[in-house]
Amino acid sequence: MSKAAELAKSGETLTNQPSGRKNLVTNGAMQVAQRATSATGLGANDSTAKTLDRWKFYSSSAGRLTMTQTADGPSGFANCMKLDCTTADTSIAAGEYIILQHCSEGQDLQQIKKGTSDAELITVSFYVKANAVFNFGVELFDNDNTRQITKLFATTTSWVKHSITFPADTTGAFDDDNALSLGLNFWLHAGSTFAGGTLNSSSWASSTNANRAAGISSFYSSTDNEFFLTGVQMEIGSQATPFEHRSFGEELLLCQRYYQTINPHVNAIYASGYQANSERVSQVHRLGVEMRASPSCTVNGTFTVSNASQPVFTSFNKNVVCTHFLQNSGSAASGYYHANGTDDFFSMDAEL
Repeated sequence: MSKAAELAKSGETLTNQPSGRKNLVTNGAMQVAQRATSATGLGANDSTAKTLDRWKFYSSSAGRLTMTQTADGPSGFANCMKLDCTTADTSIAAGEYIILQHCSEGQDLQQIKKGTSDAELITVSFYVKANAVFNFGVELFDNDNTRQITKLFATTTSWVKHSITFPADTTGAFDDDNALSLGLNFWLHAGSTFAGGTLNSSSWASSTNANRAAGISSFYSSTDNEFFLTGVQMEIGSQATPFEHRSFGEELLLCQRYYQTINPHVNAIYASGYQANSERVSQVHRLGVEMRASPSCTVNGTFTVSNASQPVFTSFNKNVVCTHFLQNSGSAASGYYHANGTDDFFSMDAEL
């Protein structure tokens, strides 16, 4: 590319980039893993985040893999997501798939101007490596209007940065709300239901499942297979710009909009109360980060209790949650619960 062309491209990028954050992906550098740093035996009808925040793992297959946050990456990146095939699946049923998905709220995508005559190009860049050469797919899926486009990329055994530009879509605007509007999907395995047609790679179109992953390799072809991903960025314009590094603290706060925990052991929370009869004792917790929606709340582990039931965890709204226990005595008595260690905690999930 000539110097004049490079300057023109730079000018286009500066013109198209909105002020503020340019990267529409959260945790693209794979820094935050609140749930766990490793998860094993994945592959059978999975559809949730497993390790790294904001990255959901969708799978249905006889194959199995281990997912880890791994201290590996190209220059400038300390961490990556690693997938390690532990059970191969070479007899691929029609409905099988593996998708790594990052989800975005519609209200965070309005600058793309999708569905208007001014719709913007979208460029997705990322670093990948694998144990061998594979052809995998990266897809943009418009959940509001059921439209999609997929482009293939090839892996090598070294870290390679890929930059893929998707055309503008003048059909179907993203909803301006806190619900799922756009899925950034990495396809690593697919049966004929999703790969039996012709890859839709040139322009956005109404989704046809058979055209979403045609031509991709199978990650489950061998237990030797490994896949590494980091530095994921999605931005407006026709050119990938340098990755937008954010501090760990800022990235963690962005992730906690969707998932966070309260650890009574670490946070020195001890719930107790005195009641005349078998009644409920409650403790209210105000969250430091407002969540996307009123979260689903889960008690993890077994707490030490005295004259009380195991704690129950519920949400009031996006900002306030509550734990409570029931006293077991029918007469005046005190009761309490406390955590035994870091494995006893409360989790709140408001993922898309």
